[in-house]
Amino acid sequence: MKNNYNFGLSQILLKTRLHTPRMRPCLLNKIFLAQNLILFQLVREEKIRMPKVSVIVPVYNVERYVEKCLETLVEQTLEEIEIIVVNDGSTDNSKQIVEKIREKFPEKIVYVEKENGGLSDARNYGIPYAKGEYIAFLDSDDYAEKDMYQKMYELAQKEQSDMVECDFYWEYPDKQKIDIGVLYQGKKEMLEKVRVVAWNKLIKREILEKAKVEFPKGYRYEDVSFTYKLIPYLEKVSFLKEPCVHYIQREGSISNSQNERNREIFEVLDGVIDYYKQKGIYEDYQTELEYVYSRYAFCSSFLRMVKIQDKNLREKLLKETWERVNNQFPNWKKNAILKKRRSGKNIYMRSINPFTYKLYAKLFRRMK
Repeated sequence: MKNNYNFGLSQILLKTRLHTPRMRPCLLNKIFLAQNLILFQLVREEKIRMPKVSVIVPVYNVERYVEKCLETLVEQTLEEIEIIVVNDGSTDNSKQIVEKIREKFPEKIVYVEKENGGLSDARNYGIPYAKGEYIAFLDSDDYAEKDMYQKMYELAQKEQSDMVECDFYWEYPDKQKIDIGVLYQGKKEMLEKVRVVAWNKLIKREILEKAKVEFPKGYRYEDVSFTYKLIPYLEKVSFLKEPCVHYIQREGSISNSQNERNREIFEVLDGVIDYYKQKGIYEDYQTELEYVYSRYAFCSSFLRMVKIQDKNLREKLLKETWERVNNQFPNWKKNAILKKRRSGKNIYMRSINPFTYKLYAKLFRRMK
């Protein structure tokens, strides 16, 4: 209401300027001076109210987790923060929990509802509501360190960054480990080394508005698509070398369910390649995209597929994986990054052939 009032007042003042009848110059100057001071104050107040960071939190049937998530956000040391909660059609008590917290912090929480459409759709739905200079995403079953966004924002300001990335905790029921990222220089190295999760990043809002990149609706691996499509627009990326997010590992979550939907990684990666071709930049990044495609196929995606319980489905997807990589990139084993970088993962990938591929599938399936 206050914003609307200020906007209306400023319009009245401007119209008064345009339609002021003739009067003594000194009196007219005093009126204009008073109007300028009022307008200046309104603009100043509006800037003060503008949040520095907007955090988008999709919520869907997370009554056990959402309270802790939101508490770590409303208690952030960064005062100028807004939390955009997108209720994606929850059928449990998530809404009641959110509303209870919102009553205590109405100036920080923006609450919106929509029909269920999945994680990607909820994130996309929340972006237009964001008014912050920077935008972040946090899943409602995870939680943040209470100084996370202050530290990331201050680093972004100090280094004039388009994006800031931080480390994070893998949070298991009985243990915790820190995920430490590898520093990279430039967009090509970023394609190769970036951690493709949205929730450990702070992204300048004007970059998102310019890129018009969204999360793909209805797919797993939505962060893969979002991150790789955003990279060409990022000129300056900074690193906060501290773990700031607790990434909760729970049974039944999307990321821990292995089934036929594991094959969606290829549709997502094919979409990334098509995007680069449409933008006319595929040739510039072909080596990196080839490496990323084959690495997903034979590393993280491969490890998920071998855990599928249904033998026929498992063998079907493993066969499809081999065919997709070799059809999309027939010379992937000659990739410059694969040949140059001496890492355990690359040594393993270079050893893959039709025989060892099947052998590794059996071996990795037995591993816990």
